[in-house]
Amino acid sequence: MTKLLKIEHWLGGFQWLFFLFTNTVVIPITIGVAFQLPHEKLIPLIQFSFLFTGLASILQALFGHKRSIMEGQSGLWWGVILSVSYAAPSQGLSLLEVGGSLSVGIVISGLITVVIGLSGLSQFISKWFTHGVMAVFMLLLAVRLNTIFLKGMLGIPFGANSQTPQIDIPVFLLSSVVAAFVIIFSIKVSPTIGKYSLLIGIIGGWVLYSLLFDQEDALQVTGGINFEFFPLGAPSFDAGLIILAVIAGLLNTSNTFGALKGTEDIYQTKTSMKQYRLSFTISGLFVMIAGLFGMVPYAPYVSSIGFLNQTKISDRLPFMIGGAIFMLMGVIPAISNMMAKLPLSIGSAVLFVTYLHLLQSSLQYFAQIQLTSANLYRLAVPLFVGICFMSFPSSYFESVPGILRPLVSSGLLVGILLSLIIENSQAKTSPEKKENKKDDFVKGGKIRKS
Repeated sequence: MTKLLKIEHWLGGFQWLFFLFTNTVVIPITIGVAFQLPHEKLIPLIQFSFLFTGLASILQALFGHKRSIMEGQSGLWWGVILSVSYAAPSQGLSLLEVGGSLSVGIVISGLITVVIGLSGLSQFISKWFTHGVMAVFMLLLAVRLNTIFLKGMLGIPFGANSQTPQIDIPVFLLSSVVAAFVIIFSIKVSPTIGKYSLLIGIIGGWVLYSLLFDQEDALQVTGGINFEFFPLGAPSFDAGLIILAVIAGLLNTSNTFGALKGTEDIYQTKTSMKQYRLSFTISGLFVMIAGLFGMVPYAPYVSSIGFLNQTKISDRLPFMIGGAIFMLMGVIPAISNMMAKLPLSIGSAVLFVTYLHLLQSSLQYFAQIQLTSANLYRLAVPLFVGICFMSFPSSYFESVPGILRPLVSSGLLVGILLSLIIENSQAKTSPEKKENKKDDFVKGGKIRKS
């Protein structure tokens, strides 16, 4: 109880709150726009996203992996769902059919994730994610997410219907100032104060934005939460979309390995078999919930590594305080209305700085790989192919069969798949340095060689 009264825990909690919020708020809005949801269906989607993100994060911290890692709506899934919804008209599918089939596939993938957790298959799957796979995954994820948030800094609306979005120069200048301030402040001031640089940057940037620009009216949340199952469309059974959802769900497990392995240095401990099992089980349950309520499925956020490195706050209490307040935002309309006014350009600027730390995580994995000629190609091929695919316009993929288009058009998915295939097809000549060839795996408090 004494710890709960300490001001530093509450300051850290509010900093986590803004991190949870800025990572979440844009996702249900863009999904609602993509599936042309009316206002009365979009509002519950936003509220459920706040409520379940806070709840999932707290449950993971208390009973799952027991670390301060945001459990949120997966960026990998977000991209897949948006890609499929945009391609629906050209495939002769209605948005209701797409939404219904994806929801069924998401529920199935959630069930598979639970099975992975309960059965202990995570120990087997973890062997696929070698240092080479993790290095490529971390770097590709950083590129993909920072592209999204740089667009936010440029003032380009998320999910905009405009065919020719343009850079808003005044907004970009303010966002750049906020980002530069957060970087300089965190470096120059003492760690005691510098760990709150994100919170100071968000509040200060929000105030400046309010003084300099006219804010658009935020969505007004009124009353309680309206429960409705399958808001994106009644359950339907398009085999191709369901298979795609299951594949995306399996690839989504990379987030769990990325987040848990990436925070081992921060917590100075190896991830145990029990932590993997509980983490996958909780994630799977919330993936199933996401399918029922039309949300983007859940996974541990690898970007939490950047937040932890930036703030140096690894204690679970501030994290759970932020999660609890975020849950309240989902059920109390007044709080939701206030937070919905946060300029996305300011939130994007702060997240951009946070996600830069993923480079450190990626380089740590690269440092454990002996860069022979063979290993260089094994790393470079998936990395550069993934980045190049990210830069291709959607028109390039119109000749690809519709069922494969969402997968092939995602540079992140392509890069991860290539890396998994290349790395694990050469099991006898792993790219890790000889001394790191076998991963340590913790079971029952003892480190064992896998």
